[in-house]
Amino acid sequence: MKRRVTFFVFFVLAFLSFSSCGVSNKSVKRMQQMEEGISSPTTIDEYKNAIKKYEKRVADIELAQEQIGIWYKILGSRYLDQKMYGEALKCYQKAIEFYPQNQNLYYYVGVCAGYMSHSVLDYDAAGNTQKRFNYLKLAESAYLRALAIEPNYVRALYGIGVLYVFELDESDKAIPYLEKLLSIDKGHTDAKFVLANAYYRSGQMQKAADMYDDIINTTKDPEKKAAAQENKKQVLDLSYGQ
Repeated sequence: MKRRVTFFVFFVLAFLSFSSCGVSNKSVKRMQQMEEGISSPTTIDEYKNAIKKYEKRVADIELAQEQIGIWYKILGSRYLDQKMYGEALKCYQKAIEFYPQNQNLYYYVGVCAGYMSHSVLDYDAAGNTQKRFNYLKLAESAYLRALAIEPNYVRALYGIGVLYVFELDESDKAIPYLEKLLSIDKGHTDAKFVLANAYYRSGQMQKAADMYDDIINTTKDPEKKAAAQENKKQVLDLSYGQ
């Protein structure tokens, strides 16, 4: 019974200290000292004991933060699976606060931002496309950040290539990223299609035709082979017509 009363009194004091005029640093320190049984160490043994207890507390906090970051990442992936790109984007943003050097998180931010750019409508019919552009620039910065961390990150190389060719209409910027990707993964057929398109848009017709030839000669997918043949024909027709 005595222990119950002691705990109740402690709880009341704690509640009052937190509920009155906000939480101060002093009140937090008092709470920690009461919980750990440490007040003002004076002897060597007391200092060693205090350090040991607070080291454990720091380790507990680090472990909790690590787990929270992982949960945000998992939750973001669940939202992404459900095509809830806005919610996924928020989760990946929070996860980055815990893991700022994780290239995968930046890649997924780029993916979500790209999808979100297509969800933006000009409801006032005022011709305002700024919000869509902001999402696209967010995608660009996220892919670039992922590549700054891991320069050979194939998915980010492909993502920024697609972004520059099909969204930002900056094919010249896409070419070096896609060429680097194909130097790492020579069998990435989708990247070959995007690079051929980038060559075509930048006026490099022969390189575009050669890239379609590469697809025709290497892919085992009949639909992709047929698409490459048709695209090559169009490129050559345009070349001869110039």
